[in-house]
Amino acid sequence: MDYPNDQAPGAPVRQGIPEHGRIPKYYAVKARLDHVIGALDEGDPLPTERDLSEEYEVARETVRQAIRELVLEGKLRRQGRGTVVAGPKLEQPLSLASYTEGVRRQGRTPGRTLVTLDRFPCPAALAAEAGLERGEPVWHLERVLLADDERVGLESTYVAVARVPRLDVDFDPDSSFYAFLHRHGIAFGDADERIETVLATPREALLIGTPPALPMLLIHRISRDTEGRPLERVRTLYRGDRFSFSTHLRG
Repeated sequence: MDYPNDQAPGAPVRQGIPEHGRIPKYYAVKARLDHVIGALDEGDPLPTERDLSEEYEVARETVRQAIRELVLEGKLRRQGRGTVVAGPKLEQPLSLASYTEGVRRQGRTPGRTLVTLDRFPCPAALAAEAGLERGEPVWHLERVLLADDERVGLESTYVAVARVPRLDVDFDPDSSFYAFLHRHGIAFGDADERIETVLATPREALLIGTPPALPMLLIHRISRDTEGRPLERVRTLYRGDRFSFSTHLRG
């Protein structure tokens, strides 16, 4: 198979075109729009569906499907009744670094909006998974994640009340929970993470401000301190169109 000289290493092989050379019309439009987007700046408007369908001589539904996929991939975003070029995705490292650190490294301003802060007896399933005692008091901290005031995710954190008894009094919900723990002499030792692709529930989609059909990246994390004691259980939803993840592997 010939490899195009101008093809980026991370792009689909042969630009995604099958060997038999037959591609759906929407994909051909998508490829042309992708090229157009590359010459535009963040926030620049895309021509209307009607104008694009006339320019490419295809049905409006064909254009609509191409745009829909580019929106799902995070290259375009809806703005009012139109469509504009989206900014680059946020790259979050798979490490024990906090969300705050990851966003700041990319020149963006992190933020969080408190949804709930509840205290309740630890249920059996959470106790078994996180290494806590069934029935012991736990905090549930739920916050919407922001980047430059844009809602990009939803985070639920469970932590034993015994570890941070004054969480409801001393903690600023807009700040880093990891920095808060550090100030109280609690250091992270290690963690287990699992990543999967899901669709948000109607409640989650409403809180994040996205359509329910938008794919989400879901990260489950169970953390322990430097002495190996259970520290937190986190469930974080990230918008699939606004986030990518990176890590460094060693053999």
